[in-house]
Amino acid sequence: MHDILVLYYSQHGSTRTLAQAIARGIESVPGAQARLRTVPKVAAAIQVAAPPVPDSGAPYVELGDLHECIGLALGSPTRFGNMAAPMKYFLDGTAALWMQGALAGKPAAVFTSTTTMHGGQESTLLSMMLPLLHHGMLLVGIPYTEAELTNTASGGSPYGASHVSGGSNSTQLTDDERKLAFALGKRLALTALKLVTPTESRT
Repeated sequence: MHDILVLYYSQHGSTRTLAQAIARGIESVPGAQARLRTVPKVAAAIQVAAPPVPDSGAPYVELGDLHECIGLALGSPTRFGNMAAPMKYFLDGTAALWMQGALAGKPAAVFTSTTTMHGGQESTLLSMMLPLLHHGMLLVGIPYTEAELTNTASGGSPYGASHVSGGSNSTQLTDDERKLAFALGKRLALTALKLVTPTESRT
């Protein structure tokens, strides 16, 4: 089995729900399994740091997770049209992996959640792609061969999976959002397995 890292930050649960749908898509592909991880909140210097292990949900990510996995799905809610600070803070700390070229050639996908339809979904997805491109990763999106991409009246983008939570911060995905997230996870897994070298695939 080969692991694909599903790394996300979620404050109210919507991005976590997307991550779980993407993980199901990954695990629909024989030979692939999802490794769910999250990042801690960023605290000001005067605040108490978070415990080293979260009380519930996915464990905190370590650089080793990125090194060990054959692909990456990266998710964050939108903050003023950009990824949230905790995710940016983590990515800013991956310079050692960049210097090693540890992620070069691995496939990656992105996903996000916003409160409103036009709350910056596409700009957030694009902003998350930038550090991945600097790492030399190969970006995987959602093609229009997925019918839900044309039919969706909520989240969903060729740049990645997304969810519109609304004013109530609903974590419930629409059918189209769920199917697109699943499709992205499946496509990421299929791509990652194709890129694994013959030697690696026998281990």
